[in-house]
Amino acid sequence: MSSLLPSVSIITPLSGSSSAGNLLSNVAPPSALPSFIANQSPPLDSLPKETGQNAVKVESTEKPEEISGDLGVQTKQPQAQGQQTPTESQKPLESVCLEDNQSQDMGIVGASLFSWVKDNVVNNSMLSKVAEKAKSSVNSMITTLDPQMREFIYTWISDSGGDVEIVVASNKEVKVSPIREAFQEAFGKATITGVAIDTSAIPAQPVGFAAGVNGAKHRIKYARNALEIPKDIPIIAVQSFLVEIGEDKWYELAVILLDDPKNDVNLQMFTQMTPVPSQFVSTAKESTPDTYPLKTLGLAVSIGSLMSTNLQVNFNEWHHALSGVSRRDTILLAAQSLAGIYKNTITTV
Repeated sequence: MSSLLPSVSIITPLSGSSSAGNLLSNVAPPSALPSFIANQSPPLDSLPKETGQNAVKVESTEKPEEISGDLGVQTKQPQAQGQQTPTESQKPLESVCLEDNQSQDMGIVGASLFSWVKDNVVNNSMLSKVAEKAKSSVNSMITTLDPQMREFIYTWISDSGGDVEIVVASNKEVKVSPIREAFQEAFGKATITGVAIDTSAIPAQPVGFAAGVNGAKHRIKYARNALEIPKDIPIIAVQSFLVEIGEDKWYELAVILLDDPKNDVNLQMFTQMTPVPSQFVSTAKESTPDTYPLKTLGLAVSIGSLMSTNLQVNFNEWHHALSGVSRRDTILLAAQSLAGIYKNTITTV
């Protein structure tokens, strides 16, 4: 028993409160926990009470969630009218920033676009041709819907001047207007005027290609010499004639001759052929006396006068009444080809 007394005396002091209090008093007090909040919020009293975000913070701090005593369900204080959550209050600021950035980006893109248009569209001949073609298409649409607008459009353009000036050796509108339209399509703007020509040296109805070309040359020569048209102005002549292809198969067509001494260019183009019944040619031959001074070049009676009388239409409308294609359209198509060839020729000269 005496041997156990020391162990008892050791265990008993360890279980006592006085010895435990002495041991804990030697332990240092706990240090303060570190703060992980980046920006410390100011005191609640200094916060403005007008904004919805601050109102939510004050309410959540001063009024914690209430607990219903009956059901034990946690209820949240209702937000006052006009209050917004923090995310909602930040949306206008974010949208304003995005709009500012978008407007700046659009300004940069717009400046780049105008620079590209200035460098490429204005100075690019291909795009200029596309724009000119679009304008021509619009004019064609307008004149198709209202044919009477054709002369108004092209006369207005020709009065404003143009890149080229051309004289037509005829004052008949059925010849002048298609020439004007064709060259304005090719050059954008062109001044086309018609002059009256003395045709006494041309038979009423030339027969054969040679007679037709000689008649066109006579028109140009008369305009150049008698009317004193300068050599730097091109002259175009349109001359109709008959041609026999095969046995007793007659066709009427016209030659369009362009003379430009300044650029040393001489071009000719032929229109579409219109079939003519052989009996009308026989009537014209019978009506031509042997004493007719120009019998070697043609006939004294024109086919147009016979056809218009028989079909009971105007002199310039018998082509359309017979074949469905007007004389103006045949001249226009050939003049468009002539204008294109002439433009390419003078640009390479």
